[in-house]
Amino acid sequence: MRSEGLRPAMVWRIAARDLLSTLRDRRTLSATILMPMILIPLLTLGLPLMLGSLIGGQQQERQKVGVVGTLPPALRDELVRDDRAAGKVVRAGVTLVTVADARKAVQAGEVEAVLRAPDPLPTRAGEASATLEVYAKLGSIRAQSGALGKVTDVVDRYNRRLLLARLQPLGLGERALTPVKVQPVDASPEQAQRSGQLAFLIPMLMLQFILSGAMATAVDATAGEKERGTLESLLVSPVRRSEVVAGKLLATTITALTSACFSVLGFVLSGLAVRAFTQRQAGAGAEIAQAMGGQLTLTVGSALALLAVGISAALLISAALIAIGIYARSFKEAQTYIAPLSIAIVIPAIMLQFSDFLTLQSGLYALPLLGGMLAILDTVRGAVTLPHVLLAVAANLLGALLLGALALRSFKREEVIFRN
Repeated sequence: MRSEGLRPAMVWRIAARDLLSTLRDRRTLSATILMPMILIPLLTLGLPLMLGSLIGGQQQERQKVGVVGTLPPALRDELVRDDRAAGKVVRAGVTLVTVADARKAVQAGEVEAVLRAPDPLPTRAGEASATLEVYAKLGSIRAQSGALGKVTDVVDRYNRRLLLARLQPLGLGERALTPVKVQPVDASPEQAQRSGQLAFLIPMLMLQFILSGAMATAVDATAGEKERGTLESLLVSPVRRSEVVAGKLLATTITALTSACFSVLGFVLSGLAVRAFTQRQAGAGAEIAQAMGGQLTLTVGSALALLAVGISAALLISAALIAIGIYARSFKEAQTYIAPLSIAIVIPAIMLQFSDFLTLQSGLYALPLLGGMLAILDTVRGAVTLPHVLLAVAANLLGALLLGALALRSFKREEVIFRN
């Protein structure tokens, strides 16, 4: 009886055959190599820099602010005055204009905000308090970072100056207003501070590029070959079905890991670029770019953890794609079946942004794919632990083994092979 063991040489020949077929398609090469190098910097570098530039630009731009009624001269002077540091304008004042209807002026875009005082505002310490109404589009980031934010800051300073004037006759100074000062100190690991608010994008994009890199090879090597009629000639050759599955799984995993490697390279380069930008720039733009982050800095241990999780995730996704592809009748039908797999990656990845609200028990790391995403997120934030990495890798490998067995079973069934 012929042994069913795998022959490495035969497995590699089948893998090389499928890899050569993939390399002939320039679109696949673009999706595997160029897209990670383009999309990742755009998302993790371009988005923070764009937000920093827009919000920082709002601080240095003079916005129009409408006025209904009369404002105290000291408050008007404070609103139109520019704040300077080292001879440069760090926050420009606003331009005050008179308007008739506050709400209509904001809605029509004539001004970004309108100030209206139903009652006279206090000008000296001890006078009665009054309300200053500020009309603006409160849900607009432009207004919050521009006119609305500036008006709020200036009014706070105005109130503080009046309060200090009230305290001076009592012999009290500015320290009396803040007997206890709060000094926030970030106790997060250094890597977690650099990763910022976009850290959850890294596991999502890595797995998405693993999926896109594996998809072309897997579908072409299964449903594509069924459509072209070349699968039958392969199966009648002196090669075992297990070697066919192993070879196709190897080829698919190689393309998936190639895409993953270029995505990691994109993250590292983006991190270096953001760091260089924040070191040379100052102000709100640099602070926002640093806070948004999405930077990836790897130590030897974190690089090994990321490699282990990436390989196991690539095996799992590749096995799933091969099992789906061999069942499908055609290339197009296989793509239809694969679409939900992409959603299965995106939805848990989006939920990672709320991971701070979860109690990350070890059981979550035992879930295929999700455990790998959590391990990648921990690696990005510098909080990776060996037990969690091993558990996530084991879960992915177990899932890959089960899906590989399913694919092998399908390759042994004639009704599946000739289902077209």
